[in-house]
Amino acid sequence: MRVKICGLTRLEDALLAEELGAWALGFVFAPRSKRRVEPEAALAMGRALGPFVVRVGVFQDQPPEEVLRIMDRARLQVAQLHGDEPPEWAEAVGRFYPVIKAFRLEGPAHPEWAHYPAQALLLDGRTPGSGAAYPRDWARPLLGRGLRVILAGGISPENLEEALALAPYALDLSSGVEEAPGVKSPERLKALFARLKMKG
Repeated sequence: MRVKICGLTRLEDALLAEELGAWALGFVFAPRSKRRVEPEAALAMGRALGPFVVRVGVFQDQPPEEVLRIMDRARLQVAQLHGDEPPEWAEAVGRFYPVIKAFRLEGPAHPEWAHYPAQALLLDGRTPGSGAAYPRDWARPLLGRGLRVILAGGISPENLEEALALAPYALDLSSGVEEAPGVKSPERLKALFARLKMKG
């Protein structure tokens, strides 16, 4: 199972996540996020990583020109749009980088989201980054349709099986492997990947 560890602020956490088997690492640039980093910090962490882990920039309602400027400065590879961005913004960014579009669930996923111009759709809880989960069945309207659906929102080592049972394209974890916002727990990261290996 592909796993993205998001909200990284410390090099040691990024290196450990890579060592344990993370496919992608997320760096948050949303202005009001407790996990926000500067582009220079993300660049330094990215330079210390190996070539086979994807660096993802996470943005929220930031115009395409700002997203592209930060993506370039931090040398990132994939843009994740985590707000209420219109499709035109995703298309503008998508001319240069693959796009992941996040949607906040307050009920079952809307099938029309399948038409949003992105390479993958991420389904999150009502309050992203809070650790609050949602009934995983809410993801079903977008599953099994040939879409790349990433599950996020309150996933942790303890409830991993529930998300895996839906066979998504990938899982995205942040608060579920943290000691505090932006500070990952080595024990929780190790527990997560150990359980994934057991299921694998």
